[in-house]
Amino acid sequence: MIIKDDENSESQIITSDQILPEKLTLIPLQGRPVFPGIFTPLIINAPDDVHVVEEAYEKEGFIGIVMMKNESQESIKVSDLYRVGTAARIIKKVNLPDGGINIFISTIKRFKIKRTLHESAPMAVAVEYLEDKEADTFEVKALTRALITEMKEVSENNPLFTEEMRLNMVNIDNPGKIADFIASILNIEKEDQQAILEMTNIRERMEKVLVHIKKEQELLKVQKKIQSEINNRVEKNQREYFLREELKTIVDELGETYDGSATDYNKFKDKIEEFEFEGEIKETVESELEKFKIMDPNSAEYIGCRNFLELITQLPWKGNPYEDFNLVKAKEILEADHFGLEDVKKRILEYLAVRKMKKDSKGSILLLVGPPGVGKTSIGHSIANAMNKPFYRFSVGGMRDEAEIKGHRRTYIGAMPGKIIQGLKITKNISPVFMIDEVDKMGASHNGDPASALLEVLDPEQNVAFRDNYLDLPFDVSNVLFILTANSLESIPGPLLDRAEIIQLSGYIDQEKLEIAKKYLIPKNLIKNGLKKNQVKYTKEALLQIAQEYARESGVRHYEKQIDKIHRKIVNEVITEEELKKAEISSIKSQASEENGELSPENQSLIEEKQKEVEEIHNRRYLIQAQDLYKYLGKADFDESQLKVADIPGTAIGLAWTSMGGDTLLIEATSFAGKGGLILTGQMGDVMKESSQIAFNWSRKFAIEKGYKKAKWFDENIVHLHIPEGATPKDGPSAGITMATTFVSLLTGKKIKNHLAMTGELSLTGKVLPIGGLREKTVAAKRNKIKTIIIPKANLKDLEEIPEIVKKGINFIPVSEVKEVLQEALGIK
Repeated sequence: MIIKDDENSESQIITSDQILPEKLTLIPLQGRPVFPGIFTPLIINAPDDVHVVEEAYEKEGFIGIVMMKNESQESIKVSDLYRVGTAARIIKKVNLPDGGINIFISTIKRFKIKRTLHESAPMAVAVEYLEDKEADTFEVKALTRALITEMKEVSENNPLFTEEMRLNMVNIDNPGKIADFIASILNIEKEDQQAILEMTNIRERMEKVLVHIKKEQELLKVQKKIQSEINNRVEKNQREYFLREELKTIVDELGETYDGSATDYNKFKDKIEEFEFEGEIKETVESELEKFKIMDPNSAEYIGCRNFLELITQLPWKGNPYEDFNLVKAKEILEADHFGLEDVKKRILEYLAVRKMKKDSKGSILLLVGPPGVGKTSIGHSIANAMNKPFYRFSVGGMRDEAEIKGHRRTYIGAMPGKIIQGLKITKNISPVFMIDEVDKMGASHNGDPASALLEVLDPEQNVAFRDNYLDLPFDVSNVLFILTANSLESIPGPLLDRAEIIQLSGYIDQEKLEIAKKYLIPKNLIKNGLKKNQVKYTKEALLQIAQEYARESGVRHYEKQIDKIHRKIVNEVITEEELKKAEISSIKSQASEENGELSPENQSLIEEKQKEVEEIHNRRYLIQAQDLYKYLGKADFDESQLKVADIPGTAIGLAWTSMGGDTLLIEATSFAGKGGLILTGQMGDVMKESSQIAFNWSRKFAIEKGYKKAKWFDENIVHLHIPEGATPKDGPSAGITMATTFVSLLTGKKIKNHLAMTGELSLTGKVLPIGGLREKTVAAKRNKIKTIIIPKANLKDLEEIPEIVKKGINFIPVSEVKEVLQEALGIK
């Protein structure tokens, strides 16, 4: 303070804030803002700021402390600072060895920058000092008490608050300064502190500080809870350790042996002794067992060692692998579970008969190949049931890590055995039935090739001593019956195919789907949807129409979805009608209750009648006819307009095989003026492109020889061949004669015969070569209402394998040369 003498008055005491200068030089501040009413040290290192402090200290010692907006900025101007800061007076200055200075300042009052006098160092501004508002209101006094009370709670639970801070807080009598002091010691963001510094309304400032105190209290509660949990955990571990040590001491005194894991050790030891291991297995297991005995249960390796021994004791090291099943009963199970598939059942029964005759199950691998929904997985279940063996299934579709098959090494955290060892652990049988689905969809990555790992599992020469990476011991899996499933053989590695007995499952025709629906799908789905047996019946026409117009795929999976859709709608209809009738009954009872509380005989009779109606609705029987399908299934997915028809010159129908079953292909050709050549569209593969080029060259030679076109015509016209459904990739060596017929039809202007399709590859000399997948192609042709199929003569033997129900109504014409094809299809000799 300053004492001023006046001639006409006594000496007056004037505080420093009453004579603060209107102009201040500024010191930019990093970190947090400084609030008024605080005595604090500051270290100044920047040469420009040191110069400002030296000059100010030599004069009255006033400076302005303002926080920087961006601390990473090097050259600072007034515009880079906040507009509100704190005026301070330098009380003491201490020079530092590195050229900087340490100053002790007393902060006095807030100010706001009015005008910039000098933009860069030394920054000078004209300021306006800010006065506090609403200092003596009732609310401010209440807030003052609240601040002090809440802050005491925070300071008591936080060791960072010193006793000096607590005393300072109690001794400050100005509400605004209390808020400033608390804001300066709270651990809050610098932007929030700057916002509080800029507040001149004391009430708002105190409310803002109170909010931050509450946040600090919540943070302290969470911190205290975490600290308490950690302390409890540490105390528990220490207590267990001391108790364990005491127990060991007591046992030693008694002369007995004891270990914390004695129970597990004895259990593992007894089980391992039962197996009577020999050689490497015995040596490794006993070593792990002894290691487990002396291992501290709190050590990191304890759980890994225990899991390994637990796996050892749960695997079926011993057992009777010989076959003991009744072949007649096996046939009954296959017949009961599956309709049709006679050739498949026959081959499975032959396979099982050989196993029983040999009394040897080693090297048994079946590969079921067919489109989705034809019953590959369910056949696996039936084989397991027929052989009285446990069944374990897993899929390798999309698998890219060989560790899924062979397991992880035990050195890794979270290591697990592979699927093969896991399956043996679950089935607890030395010769179970393992089904490995989707073997044609495995991939490879930097984690290895699962297909290669599977070779070791399936190879009869190697799987007698299969080594899982986790187990790292030889385990005999040669007694396991492996059943693999796939949609296609193309992507399966050759060595894997060599190890398997391949059984093809082709698609179902409409009549087969009808029988499957009647015997299997409908009864199963009635139970699934809560309906009674025979509550919903279907006419033969309705079931056939579902197959023809709503589920035309090779399998019956989509067919079952359509049945399920019908039953869901029936259940919805039944429940809705029941609830409406029950609502009517409730309404009658409610009305009677409001009138006199008793039911009249008329109302009682009406309720009984409604209840009978509810029961009738619940037990109502439905007969689904062909005309009802639109009501339940909506518009048909397929109709007659979608049948593929070659009704103009330059078109022909071919037959193709895909992983989804057989399919029909409509091949189109046209010509237009140009410089000659052949254009191909429709996403053809390389093999099909080569076939089309051979067919075009043969057809060109044939047309010139027969006089249908002159050679000059092919130089002046472009021929365009297209296979519709361009979004679907197409490839394979069976469309050669179809393409040749399409070209010749275009060149001669003749249409092929109605309801005729063909399949066969073409050589450059006009020979018709054999193809595969004839059964699937025949099923697809029948679905497309084809009456005549031209096939290679070399495929005549395959007709014997096609069931009569599939061949019925179709005329097969065998050919050996493409000229025979043209004669049958176009009438050209």
